[in-house]
Amino acid sequence: MSIKNRNKTQPEHSSEIINDGGITVVSKRIAGRFRNLKWLGMSVWGLFFFTPYLRWNDRQAILFDIPNRQFNLFDITLYPHDVWVLALILLFFAILLALVTNIAGRVFCGYFCFQTVWTDIYTLIETTIEGDTAHKAARFKQSPWNISKTFKVGVKHSLWLAIALFTGLSFVAWFTDVYELWHDYINFQAAMPAWIILATFTLFTYVFSGFMREQVCFWLCPYARLQSVMYDKNTVLPVYDTKRGEPRSSLTKGNTGESAGSCIDCNICVAVCPTGIDIRDGQQEGCITCGLCIDACDSVMDKINQPRGLVRYASHNEIEEEKLTVSVYKRFRFIAYCLIIVASLYGIVSGLTGLSTSEFIVEHERQPVFTLLSDGTIQNKYTLKLLNKTRTAMQLSFLLKERDDLFLQTMQQRTVQAGEAIVVTAFVQSLTDTMQDSLTPITFMAQIGSTVDDVVSYESVFISPK
Repeated sequence: MSIKNRNKTQPEHSSEIINDGGITVVSKRIAGRFRNLKWLGMSVWGLFFFTPYLRWNDRQAILFDIPNRQFNLFDITLYPHDVWVLALILLFFAILLALVTNIAGRVFCGYFCFQTVWTDIYTLIETTIEGDTAHKAARFKQSPWNISKTFKVGVKHSLWLAIALFTGLSFVAWFTDVYELWHDYINFQAAMPAWIILATFTLFTYVFSGFMREQVCFWLCPYARLQSVMYDKNTVLPVYDTKRGEPRSSLTKGNTGESAGSCIDCNICVAVCPTGIDIRDGQQEGCITCGLCIDACDSVMDKINQPRGLVRYASHNEIEEEKLTVSVYKRFRFIAYCLIIVASLYGIVSGLTGLSTSEFIVEHERQPVFTLLSDGTIQNKYTLKLLNKTRTAMQLSFLLKERDDLFLQTMQQRTVQAGEAIVVTAFVQSLTDTMQDSLTPITFMAQIGSTVDDVVSYESVFISPK
């Protein structure tokens, strides 16, 4: 069953309906431990908004500087050569997400996902202004337009747009200095890509969080489609205890429901669900594992003097097969995920702590591989490339390591500015007209400053006729 009119609101007592966008979900807000956990998880997004304002040595502490092809992380600077470290970071978070999903379902969706978080904030604004239940929201939408209604709707959309605008600006701030960005936006001096990104994020945040809401989770989010492959019978999810709750009965005067199940069919678990599903119908694609239905059911159980837990976090083994949930450290998936996480963490730490101050590469000229000079000596041509990965200028000297039969011909002293690379053409000549081997191993060295210990080297070969 689907409803074509988008303006219709979700009924207080809904039956099982596949929401294709025809129903506007107006979830009731209720206090509880999982609502508090949700607020705590949502607060993590404060890092997204305020981290760009953190300064470190008179610059932005964390900055993806795409024009200069570098990623600044406090005192660490990563260049394209170090992209493998960023790849390991992405792998770490991807496997961590799979691990958490295998243990407790879509808790990322319920507590941390940007779509869920922004939608929760948008609906909080809407329900505060227009009504916190489906009936109140429906009455407000059906009421005639007057000054009061126009003002309230204007305030709602103004707040939505302000949040969307700040979201777009915060995203751009991760890629350029945030204080310069504010100045450029205010004075209309920002580059065109900055304006395009700001407009794109503002539009999609406003539309996705204000209008599409849970439909993004149903129809656009790939994670919702992939989550089932990460579950097993020991995954802990919000579930309705059918054996305890059925048959349902309504509490009325003279009927205490003592002969029936614990569920009194109040539908409050449906009313608080941000995606509008009925947890009593079993696990569904729309469940984002937020636990708000548990808070709602527990509050009702307290009122009718029933024990909590009719709706609770439990595994398939516990509810359907009446078995104990297997401990996480005894599960193969958990162990495999943990091994990958530990390996990626080791690679990340090793990569960050082992970063060199420079990147030195030597390329041998291919055409010709050698040149025979008029005096009978042999010459090879090389291209020396060095990237300065520090924040200060470098004084460089190039030389060959412990070779008495070869001579390096190039400008000895070079200056490389911070974050820049130099390309130097060098010639290596034999000091005799004969060489013992056609391929002679040689080592190029770049000495930084006057300290003999601060040297980077690169292995190459000197080619001569057979």
